[in-house]
Amino acid sequence: MSERLGKIEKLEAERFKKGKKLYLVPLIYCGEEAPDEYKEKCSRYWQQATEQLANLASKIGNVNRIYHESVFQPGEDGMKAIERLNPGSYQIAKTLRDSGASVEAIEDEELSEEVMDWRRCLMLGFISQKVAAKVSGFYVEAAKMRNEVMARKIAETLEDDEAGLLFVQDGHSVQFPADIEVFSIFPPALDDIHRWLREQSGPGVMKAPDKSKEETEPATKDAERKTRKRARRKPEA
Repeated sequence: MSERLGKIEKLEAERFKKGKKLYLVPLIYCGEEAPDEYKEKCSRYWQQATEQLANLASKIGNVNRIYHESVFQPGEDGMKAIERLNPGSYQIAKTLRDSGASVEAIEDEELSEEVMDWRRCLMLGFISQKVAAKVSGFYVEAAKMRNEVMARKIAETLEDDEAGLLFVQDGHSVQFPADIEVFSIFPPALDDIHRWLREQSGPGVMKAPDKSKEETEPATKDAERKTRKRARRKPEA
């Protein structure tokens, strides 16, 4: 069970300095086509995340290892991948890397791509419930395996008394090893971003990048999917 950042003020920080620690930062994406209002919220989010992370690290331990969703290679190649994926997380990762932290691979590329493909299939929609159930099952199984790989790679690289930083999509379902103390960072701007996205109802207002690749999907994708599904059905007599 992860600890909210605010609670650390009420706990004895000393007891967290020993053992493995993992700081979680939810990934927020902001494409060039995003409205200025959304860009400002994202900028504020990453600034708050940077400040909260620094505060937490000063209390219980500096970051030794950097993990980032959709990064398949360690070291410099991993840093280049983070730079392509997300400018916000890259700035944090670069500062920490320059201070001595190492970038670790956390994903299996083939498995990650399999999850992406099954997700795309699900977004298209189905006429047959049988096919929908099968594709959904394939997606769930691949996603489960992907989460297990991520957890295992962290367990294999994070050493005793070290702190790792994981950039991962909000609402992830990765189950971390029991010997790792997990701290989740939740900047106030995250709620503002969620609220803003919920309030957007018009088509073309916002394009939300896929959470594991450098490509975007319209915020109205679900409505478009339903429209395509109805169009494929035979008209009633």
